[in-house]
Amino acid sequence: MRLLISNDDGIHSRGIGVLADVCRTVGDVSVVAPDREQSGASHSLTLQRPLRPLRRPDGSYQVDGTPTDCVLLALGALLDHGPNMGEDVLYSGTVAAAMEGLSIGIPGVALSFAGGEIELLESHRPWLERLLRGILHVKGFPQEALLNVNLPPIPGDRIRGIRVTTLGNRVFAGSILRTNDPWGREVFWIGGGQISWSGRDDSDFRAVQDGFISVTPLHVDLTNYSLLEAVSGWQLGA
Repeated sequence: MRLLISNDDGIHSRGIGVLADVCRTVGDVSVVAPDREQSGASHSLTLQRPLRPLRRPDGSYQVDGTPTDCVLLALGALLDHGPNMGEDVLYSGTVAAAMEGLSIGIPGVALSFAGGEIELLESHRPWLERLLRGILHVKGFPQEALLNVNLPPIPGDRIRGIRVTTLGNRVFAGSILRTNDPWGREVFWIGGGQISWSGRDDSDFRAVQDGFISVTPLHVDLTNYSLLEAVSGWQLGA
């Protein structure tokens, strides 16, 4: 089993090291990740300048670009094999990296830790190993599958289990700051503010809130099939 690992936190994050170690228990691992924090990069590509990947002493690669850049370079230039790879999913660089592989037929897993105390991630190793082995032992795992996994911000021995979930809704309030640059021109900072969540009882944020690992199956096709017939009857070209 060959696996490609990327992220949006950067090659120096502790999380990617833990994940790589866990994945090495089941297969051949390659790590290609951004050289810096890329949260919010989503599925963007770097088109206006060249990319300069750097091979690190441990064999991993750091790339001066986005998570999507990393996957494209890994599959198209850096690696000699086609690997499997192992939030906000619309903005997440982690999910975007998994989606990039999915777009060329490689199923993926996007893994996120829902807390700020990253040292807790070490205690999640047994659960990560069980989850990874469970995924890899699924017979007929669909090529179009993308699993978005979120780990609760608690010690591993307090995790209550794994739930298959739907996507919740996150709402920001007061997240745009209006200010001026040194020349008096109006500028805006995005970030901060307050976050509120909503969603069904089986949503991802509720599962994480209750101490479970959340696993949400995603797909790239954003078509709203339930509206196809209705929109066809709108006579838009009349």
